[in-house]
Amino acid sequence: MEQPPPHDGAGARVLVVDDDPTVAEIVTGYLDRAGYVVDRAGDGPDALDRAAAHWPDLVVLDLMLPGMDGLEVCRRMRGHGPVPVIMLTARGDEDDRILGLEVGADDYVTKPFSPRELVLRVESVLRRTRRAPAAAGLVRAAGLTLDPASRRATKRGHELALTIREFDLLAFFLRHPGRAFGREELMREVWGWDFGDLSTVTVHVRRLRGKVEDDPARPRLIRTVWGVGYRFEATAAAGEA
Repeated sequence: MEQPPPHDGAGARVLVVDDDPTVAEIVTGYLDRAGYVVDRAGDGPDALDRAAAHWPDLVVLDLMLPGMDGLEVCRRMRGHGPVPVIMLTARGDEDDRILGLEVGADDYVTKPFSPRELVLRVESVLRRTRRAPAAAGLVRAAGLTLDPASRRATKRGHELALTIREFDLLAFFLRHPGRAFGREELMREVWGWDFGDLSTVTVHVRRLRGKVEDDPARPRLIRTVWGVGYRFEATAAAGEA
């Protein structure tokens, strides 16, 4: 799938994937009035075809789709390149929300939801995705190197396959070594949210550990600080990362 350069601000392309035509029409209407270019798909294969034709800047993706579910659609899209995903889930299905975050969804909204809230979530995710890279250039610590301009990360020279939010979380840790952060603070600083489900942070830390730690079960870089949250140990030897 060829990915065109991302739009800047209004006019970003959003792919809405939902098999309920009423929900899809309402969401599309709100996003269209907010200045987005909106594509619609009613199932997984249609979503993948539309993404192949016009790579989206963000995907609003229903978890429960006929045939190919939202998790599989998310996995397949992520196999072609990074793209922000907001997952739509049924209220109370916590396990489904966790699964959505595990496959790399950047946010989720529970049904029934306010279309205005969804538009605000879309704006928030895109704003965090496109924020200007830090002028400091490369960030290095404990065998890890991050290039904010190209949004690439490597571990001992090998490129890491990070989602957009995982990259932001790792960049934040590397810029604040040795300091313990609570989940609420990480959610505010990395996600830009003043409220939300803190399991979002927990899941992303677990996924990030799986990519940067030699032994995720015994993390040496991203340490748990009991009763507080997490701390990045920049002084850990590269061989222990």
